This record gives sequence, structure tokens and C-alpha cells, in this order.
Amino acid sequence: MRIGMPIPYSSGFRETVEELVEFEKAGLDVAFIAEAYSFDSVSQMGYIAAKTSTLNIASGILNIYSRTPSLLGMTAAGLDYVSDGRFILGLGASGPQVVEGFHGQRYTAPLARTREVVDIINQVLARQPVVHDGPQFHVPLTSEHGGSGLGKPLKLINHPVRPRIPLVLAALGPKNVALAAELFDGWEPLFYLPEGAGRAFGTALAEGNALRDPARAPLEIYADTTVEITGDPDRETAALQKVRAHLALYIGGMGAKGKNFYNDVAVRYGFEAAATEVQDLFLSGKKAEAAAALPEELVRGVSLIGDESRIKDRLQAMAETGVTTINATPLSPAYDDRLATIRKLRELAG
Repeated sequence: MRIGMPIPYSSGFRETVEELVEFEKAGLDVAFIAEAYSFDSVSQMGYIAAKTSTLNIASGILNIYSRTPSLLGMTAAGLDYVSDGRFILGLGASGPQVVEGFHGQRYTAPLARTREVVDIINQVLARQPVVHDGPQFHVPLTSEHGGSGLGKPLKLINHPVRPRIPLVLAALGPKNVALAAELFDGWEPLFYLPEGAGRAFGTALAEGNALRDPARAPLEIYADTTVEITGDPDRETAALQKVRAHLALYIGGMGAKGKNFYNDVAVRYGFEAAATEVQDLFLSGKKAEAAAALPEELVRGVSLIGDESRIKDRLQAMAETGVTTINATPLSPAYDDRLATIRKLRELAG
């Protein structure tokens, strides 16, 4: 099992990357670089590529609205080149808050758009003349669709380091999860609960895998989680409280009733009553009560918190459901503690 870690992007990036070199030595396999509406992550990933030598570098995520599909393909090829074949292209639909609120692009047809984006990216990376005519994209843009009529199919000038760069889709909804299993190399779920994965995602994964090219490798699963390895009951309690607050924010406050993907996942895991209660409490301003209403089974199940024996058991549970990489956020704010956590996690994951 590979060990990944999300890299903070809000401030002090140079200092963070200097520390990242030590995490690489400690056994970290993948660094995930978020973007949201901070500094663009592409420049940050290029900087990381120059500072590291073995670490895989993943966009976590680039949204499919703010860049054209061809530019996403060019970017992937460029980052793979400067990293000597260490780049992973993580994609996702993001949400209307970022896409419409920051980029001014319409947040429409995320499923259809993702499918077309993948087709165009694969053409770019294969150095094929890019030709695509779908509901979302027309490449080249002809006069029939508002172009000048002067566009012609073009292929990438450079030869990519790899003709296929791993594509990972961050997704929770059943249709997007099925799409990940059909077209992507990896799938990244947030708040992954091994015991509930079959119930929440099994049907979607089966549907997607039924359409997957049999010549391709099996779908990899990149599971996001938080980690605190400790035998101290007080530290364990404090860590669990942090997870509770984080879960309550997403399950209770990320969206309105009926439009919250994270709440939907909690329901599909089997916690329907708790998901409703947490959302009602959070949306009424009772955040502490919302966090307290989360079932212990869910809080512990989606995190890696406890002594070494428990962590090893949780890693085994993840592996048994197909997880190949854990994207682990150490909960301690202290650099030395985070470094020790990744080193120990590497050891426990074998």
C-alpha cells in the first residue's frame, strides 16, 4: 500500500516543500497538491518536481471547468516531463462555488463533461491530432459552432515521457464513481469507510468495471483519511474530536438539504438517521451538537486513530476492500510529529 499526503497550499509553500524533502526520505510515496482558489497548483507541482527525486506528484484536484481539456493534457505531459514520469493527473468536477463563483464558468453536465475531457486528454497524450465533436466540446471549433473556420486538428509537438499518465477521478456520486471505474486509472473517495464501501459504492463500481477495457490494469483506490498514531487516551480523544468537527462540517454544512454529496454518502453507508440529525443541527447553527451526534463507528471508521495495533488493523481493512494508496493527513500540527507519523505509517503499511 502506498502512502500519500495532501500538501497545504494556503501559505508558506516554500517552507512546506523544504519539509517535503524529508517526508520523501521517510517513505512518502505521493504528494497531493490541491488548488481550490489559492495559488495555481501547477506552478507549485513544478516546484516540487525540481526539489524531489522519487516522490510521485498528484494534482488533488484540477477541476474540469477552468482549463480546456487540451490544456489539461498539455499540463499533464509537461509535469510528467519535469518530474521524470512521476506525475498523476487528479481531476474532479469541484463545485459551483468555485467554478461559477471564482472562474465565472457555468457548472453544467459534470458527468458528460468529464467523459469528454478524458477523451481529449488521451488524444493529446497519445500525440494524435485532436478531433472531438460532442455536446460539451468541439475540437477543432468549426464555423458551425461559432468558430472562424480556420482551426485544424493539431497534435502535441513534444513527445511525452509516457503515452499514458495515470488519471484519477475524485468522486462520490454513483454515476461519477461508475465513470471512474470505466475510464480512469484511479478513484479518490473522501471519508472512505471500508465496512460501508460495498454498500455505498459497490453497485457503481461494478457497473463501471463492466464497461472497463479488460486490457487495462484494475482500478486503484486512493482513500483520503486522517491519522494520529498514539496510545495516549487523551491524544486519541482530541484527535477524534478534530475528525468529528471536520465530518460535521461536510455532512452537515456542505450544501443544502437534498444537495449535499457528503451527507448522501453517510446515508449510503447506513447512517441515514444520524446524517439527517447532523445536518439539521449544523444548519441551525449548533455545530458542536452536530459533531457530537456523529456515530462513533463512522468517526473511527473513516480515520486512522489509535495505537499501532489498531492502525495496522484499519490498514488491513482498507487493503481488503481494494485501497492501494491512502492519502493521509497527520493531525498533529508539529512538523516532527507529522514526519514521525508518516515514517511509522510507512512501516505499518509494509
